[in-house]
Parts: sequence; structure tokens; C-alpha cells
Amino acid sequence: MSTGADLKAREGDIPSDNMTQEQSFKKGFCSLRHGLAFILHLCNFSIYTQQMNLSFAITAMVNTTVASSQLNASTERPPTNSQDVWNETRQESKAPVYNWTPEIQGILLSSLNYGSFIAPIPTGYVAGVFGAKYVVGLGLLISSVLTLFIPLAADAGVALLIVLRVIQGMAQVMVLTGQYSLWAKWAPPQERSQLITIAASGSMLGTFLVLIAGGLICQALGWPYIFYIFGGIGCACCLLWFPLVYDDPQNHPFISTGEKRYITCSLAQEDCSLGWSLPIKAMVKSLPLWAIVVSYFCEYWLLSTVMAYTPTYISSVLQANLRDSGILSALPFMFGCVCIILGGLLADFLLSRKILRLVTIRKLFTAGSLSHLESSCPCLGSDLAAAPQWPSWYYLLSLPASVIQEPSLTSWI
Repeated sequence: MSTGADLKAREGDIPSDNMTQEQSFKKGFCSLRHGLAFILHLCNFSIYTQQMNLSFAITAMVNTTVASSQLNASTERPPTNSQDVWNETRQESKAPVYNWTPEIQGILLSSLNYGSFIAPIPTGYVAGVFGAKYVVGLGLLISSVLTLFIPLAADAGVALLIVLRVIQGMAQVMVLTGQYSLWAKWAPPQERSQLITIAASGSMLGTFLVLIAGGLICQALGWPYIFYIFGGIGCACCLLWFPLVYDDPQNHPFISTGEKRYITCSLAQEDCSLGWSLPIKAMVKSLPLWAIVVSYFCEYWLLSTVMAYTPTYISSVLQANLRDSGILSALPFMFGCVCIILGGLLADFLLSRKILRLVTIRKLFTAGSLSHLESSCPCLGSDLAAAPQWPSWYYLLSLPASVIQEPSLTSWI
């Protein structure tokens, strides 16, 4: 394995014509690293459609989603015409309907997070040591296949559906955390925010699309097809992932020599050596690390609540039909998809022009996203103009060994 000093020595031996060719890879989006960002965009798109499909479909899977709330006179409303039309459509549909209480619904919606609570820590480390290609690809394949079996599991019983969702949550964490070890080897420092946010914007796009299309699918085909369609899309993404993605640019058969050299020399300038030892003791004693953990915990608490329960809230409390509920629920995520890409471009611009230090950029963007979520969560209708650091708090704990390379963890703040 080449060290940073070796790579720097090689950089001095690069001919001038190769340096000119290398400069051409600093601009534009026609590169393999941007292609990797697009493929990860599709993977995140698939994962979040699979995360959100039950949150939306559950409004069509049960007889009522707010039985206990209807006892409160303040929430009682006369059914609207659109709601009456949907009730008639659901009665004509052959899709099964279940008598799940609100408590059971809450367990089903949260069961996806049971397995994902501990899984990120070993998943990110294993991806950093053994390579993210198979960790991410296997997680996407498992989650997609299990999505196809959700309608059968729902017919078999609540217990089996909960177990399936727990396993699916663990598989999805393999995708959401393992992908960051790829950027440790593929993303030049000046493009890292841009590439990561292009990939991460797939989460917002996936959430937006499943909410927009979910109502139409339920009305036209029945709620089981939400799982069949988006599970099939995830399986199709696996066909792109395994043949086209490699753990590092050195082993990719299609990368050009100029782009490979540009990425290698850019990473060599970080002046950090690759190592697989995880500084657990230093991490436990690091107050900055715990500050990030707390901030991500608070952010994910609000974010997961909005994502899981907004469709149910709009459908049951506001008495909207599935089509209108999907449109209203999807609007914030449409803007979030755009803002997360613009945020990454802005962060790279501020860093490349040396307008702000990296630590200042990270603090400003993180504080901005937290304050926005805090102010908008009570409304349950507007949220998620997400900053580049959108993932949940446990993503930090799952940083692969190839990323945690510096003795001081304060550089990650």
C-alpha cells in the first residue's frame, strides 16, 4: 500500500503534459467519480423509497390510523368528498386491509430502526477494512428482496413483519454507512462535499417520488404494488452496482490515467496515512465527538418522526385521501433534494476560495439544518431544507477506518 509520502514523491515526477491533462479533470461532471456519485444517488434513492413505502402504504393497509384520536372531539371532522371517494375505492380494491391498532402501527413504523441502532458501528468499520463494494451492494440487495416480501409478511402476521423490518433496517444501514468509505478513496478534498451531496440527494428524491406516486399506485393497483415496484427498482440498481463500482480508482478498469492521477495526488495532499486501527479510547474521551453525536441524535429524532408519520397525520387528522396526502407530504422533500445539492456546491465554493475554514463551514451548515428542523417539526408540514450533513447521528460512529485517520478528531467538527 502506498503511503502519503510515496504519493507526493510521485507527484513531483509527473510530466507537464500530464499535469495539463490532470487539470482538466478538476472541472466538469464527465468523470468516473461523478458517475460513482450518480450510482450512489440511485442506491440512496432506492433505500429511501424502501424506508418510506410502509409509512405511506400503512394509510391504505389499515381500517383506521387514528382510532384513539377520533375519541377526542377536537380531531373529529366530517369526511370530505375526496375521502369518501377513497373509501369507496379501497372497498372495491382486492388488497387486504388489517385491523392494526395505533400502537401496532407505531411498532411497525419504528421496527426499521431497531436493527439499525447497533449495526452502523461494525458495518462502517468492516466496509473500511474489506471494501465497501460488497458491503453496500449486499445491503441493497437484501433490503430490496425483503421489500418484495412485505405484503406476504403482512398476511402472515405482525410478528413476522416486524422481524422482516428489523432485518431490512440492518441491511439498509449497510448501504447508508458503508458508502462513505468509498469517498475516502474517490473524492478529492475540494470536491468531497459536492460528490457526497449528489449521492445523498437521492434520499430526498426517493422520499419525494414514493410519496407522489404512492397514492396513484394505491388507487390504481393496490398498496402491495408499492412494495413490488420499489423493491424491483432496488434489485435493478444492484445490476448497476456490482459491475460498475470498485473500492478505489487504482483497480477500476475504465478510469482514465489522468483522472486516476488527479484523485491520487489530491488525496496525497491531505498528508495522512492509511491505517485500520480505530482509536476507540480517543473517541470515547473526545468532547467534540460527543457534541456531534448529540446533534445528530436530535436531528434524526425530528427527521425520522416527520418522515414516518407525516403521511398518517395528513391522511387521518386532515382527512385527505391518499393522492392528496402524498402530494402534501412530498413537497418538503422536493425542495430538500434541490437544497442538499446546492448546499454541497456552496460548501465546496467556500472551501476552495478559502472564504471560510472547513471547521466553520461544518459548524454553520450543521447548526443551520438543526435550527430549521427544530422550528418546522411542530408543523409536520414543512421541513428538510437539508444541509450536506443530513445523515443521522450514528453515521458518525460508523465512519470507516480509512476515514478516521488523524490523531485529533477535532478536524471532523
